[in-house]
Amino acid sequence: MARMAPPFEKVLIANRGEIALRVIRACKELGIRTVAVYSEVDQNALHVRFADEAVCIGPAAARDSYLKIPHVISAAEITGVDAVHPGYGFLAENIAFAEAVRAHGMEFIGPYASHLATFGDKLSAKDAARDAGVPLLPGSKGSVSGIEEAVTVAAQVGYPVLLKAAFGGGGKGMRVVEDEGALRRAFDLTSAEAEAAFGNGAVFIERFVARPRHVEVQVACDKHGNGIHLGTRDCSLQRRHQKIIEEAPAPNLSDELRAAICDSAVRLVQSVGYVSVGTCEFLVDGDEFFFLEVNPRIQVEHPVTEEVTGVDLVQLQIRIAAGEPLPLRQQDVTFTGHAIEVRVNAEDPWTFLPSPGRITGYNAPGGLGVRIDSAVHEHAVVQPFYDSLVAKLIVKGKDREHARRRLMWAMDEFVVEGIKTTLPLQRALVEDPLFTDVQYHTRIVDRWIEQRKA
Repeated sequence: MARMAPPFEKVLIANRGEIALRVIRACKELGIRTVAVYSEVDQNALHVRFADEAVCIGPAAARDSYLKIPHVISAAEITGVDAVHPGYGFLAENIAFAEAVRAHGMEFIGPYASHLATFGDKLSAKDAARDAGVPLLPGSKGSVSGIEEAVTVAAQVGYPVLLKAAFGGGGKGMRVVEDEGALRRAFDLTSAEAEAAFGNGAVFIERFVARPRHVEVQVACDKHGNGIHLGTRDCSLQRRHQKIIEEAPAPNLSDELRAAICDSAVRLVQSVGYVSVGTCEFLVDGDEFFFLEVNPRIQVEHPVTEEVTGVDLVQLQIRIAAGEPLPLRQQDVTFTGHAIEVRVNAEDPWTFLPSPGRITGYNAPGGLGVRIDSAVHEHAVVQPFYDSLVAKLIVKGKDREHARRRLMWAMDEFVVEGIKTTLPLQRALVEDPLFTDVQYHTRIVDRWIEQRKA
């Protein structure tokens, strides 16, 4: 059989850590040469070591290196790459960066800038969902003009309501208000917080769901009008709105509800002509579901979908960007077993205070059904300048309980010394009835921690 030409000759990875290493591995399998970029403190990082070439783009602070668009573009030009992969975080959803990459004659391995704009604004994303017939939480159709309109909308929706920044994320610029008095007190503060954090003070209102599950759908669309989903993930276990455990497929959904959620996701992205991989996120309340947002990039939790489908999502992302049609149709997507991912962060497991520093001892678990996505090792330094993610521990079992038991011994074998990690918290969670019986929602971890402290 003749060897297929690689989708690209050389790709620059505009990121660091485990996702940069993950993209390098995908490129190697495709026969693509890679270029790493790095800050001065990352010169000994694994993604620098294992790329074919590497370029220093600035000092430690992300704003002076990984977020510095001219520096990244210059690195891409001097190394002669024909495509740039942004990973997640940093510049992955930056419209100006995507436009700059393409303006300099390179392919951006991600969506078009217009789709980054559509889904980067929660209000335009909701408009797209509404136009596609995807269920939305009751609330304002756009940002509210001021406190009086906010009071009127909240009265129509019914308290409690959620006051949210239109350009927010990660729980910032978001408040639950129980009555009109609380709304009046919170409105200006939320708007000011949104302006400070996101450069835009626009806020909107929607119904507050007290005990929702967070269910998302992996989608992929090519440049030829084809679109598919690759199933569901449950990301309900969060602390302070940050995901800490994810699994695929999402458990305890009826076949009808699962199909409706997946169909809605594909309908939404195809309705706007989306191209690339992406994730549609929903809140599930009983047998109802509501659109939350679209993440137009590869997700941190993508490995659990890879484990149950056998599809390499990063390679798929690269092939789509190169103009190749999707290699499979919806009926070709099959699901086997159950996968769970734990995000191991360099944080105190109970206070979540950052714990950067040198790793003095390290042992990664292994064996059948165990996968580690990480860019650390013994003597590596977890830098204080960037995200605290140390590793992703992913396990697959024949069913959910098998995967859960495999995860527990894998966590017991996972040794990270010299810094604190979140592993003790996650180990306690996966053996708690709230996890084993799927009795969780997006706010339960914070309450669970408070109860353990009491």
